Amino acid sequence: MEENREVLRYCPNFHKIVNFDYLKEDKITAKLIRIYKDYIFGIDMRDEEALKEVKEFDYVLNRYIEDYDFRKELKKEIVHVKVKKSCTDILKAIVESIIHIFDKYVESTTRKITIARWI
Repeated sequence: MEENREVLRYCPNFHKIVNFDYLKEDKITAKLIRIYKDYIFGIDMRDEEALKEVKEFDYVLNRYIEDYDFRKELKKEIVHVKVKKSCTDILKAIVESIIHIFDKYVESTTRKITIARWI
């Protein structure tokens, strides 16, 4: 139990993500939240690299909740994620893919300038 509290120090958006109110038929969001909980509570607290990845994954899922365009992009791209049969940690591979999708999204949106037109 104490280790769970320790993990939550690295996840400032935990309650916001877990309590996100999504549509009942939105299976992807439900899966992402379940992956989030399984991943953050399954890491080794002594591994600095894993803690860094937990912070990043927490940030990415928070953006998923807040940014409609990213949510749409992730839902479109997540179905194309492939995990090799030789992979030993499937959950970690999925998390890394989600972070990679976010990085590509940020890179593509920073290059586009959207000008709103007020009428």
